[in-house]
Amino acid sequence: MKLSPSVSICHTDTGLEFININSSHCDAKIFLQGGQITEFTPKGKQPLLWVSQEETFQENASIRGGIPICWPWFGAHDNSDFPAHGFARTSLWQADEVHETEYEVIVSLKLPMKLVNLDYWPHQSSLRVEFVLNEQLQVRLTTTNLSNTPFSFSQALHTYFPTSDINNTSVDGLQGAQYTEFGEAPVMQSDVVSFARETDMVYTQAAPVQTINTPEGIISVGRENSSSCVLWNPWIEKSKRLSNFANTEYNNMLCLEAANVLNDAVTLAPKQSHTLITIIKWLS
Repeated sequence: MKLSPSVSICHTDTGLEFININSSHCDAKIFLQGGQITEFTPKGKQPLLWVSQEETFQENASIRGGIPICWPWFGAHDNSDFPAHGFARTSLWQADEVHETEYEVIVSLKLPMKLVNLDYWPHQSSLRVEFVLNEQLQVRLTTTNLSNTPFSFSQALHTYFPTSDINNTSVDGLQGAQYTEFGEAPVMQSDVVSFARETDMVYTQAAPVQTINTPEGIISVGRENSSSCVLWNPWIEKSKRLSNFANTEYNNMLCLEAANVLNDAVTLAPKQSHTLITIIKWLS
């Protein structure tokens, strides 16, 4: 991979390798483990991604924050021995390409499928993630079916957003969508979503753009090739059970995840590709 002037390779104290971007438009960090971006800060603005202060950046473990890649299944697998949210978020990805212009930096990674356990994923496929970084962040996750038979998968870009006060934070733009929560019957969202308890809402038929209203400003969260998304905050009791998560950090984060889940899961025909896209930016 040929680097550009704004891009360098760095390592954490624990040895994890990441791509560091310091361009005229933004600062960012992209880890090869998990193909996971953990920092995106437009110049002159607040960070758009949150990472737990308890994160220890260990090998073979998903990083608590940024945008973990949940693939090729979201949530628990039918086989309880399989890892939750798939294997992509803990696998070691390969840096593929860096391209920089005066307008943006593009970083592409690919998952080495030859190293994937065939018990988890017996299909011939490729997986690539592309980060387009300027004043906004675009993440493009592309799955290609290289075989002669179709396969199905679900996925999510599990984006952690920051807020200084979850009690004064709300999400607009989900009105009219259906959600399920904790396995209960579907409900239609009728109003702006605020937070006063554990939230784990899986939405379908969702509009392509939502906004997160925080004390620091308004964040726009867009999706393409996706009509489903997930809204999550662990609240008080679940925070105590989470790894790499301080007991009170639920006050300072929420997840709003671009997804293909439930009836929005993807069945991919032979030789075809599907790209899940999320676009995040500050509106104010």
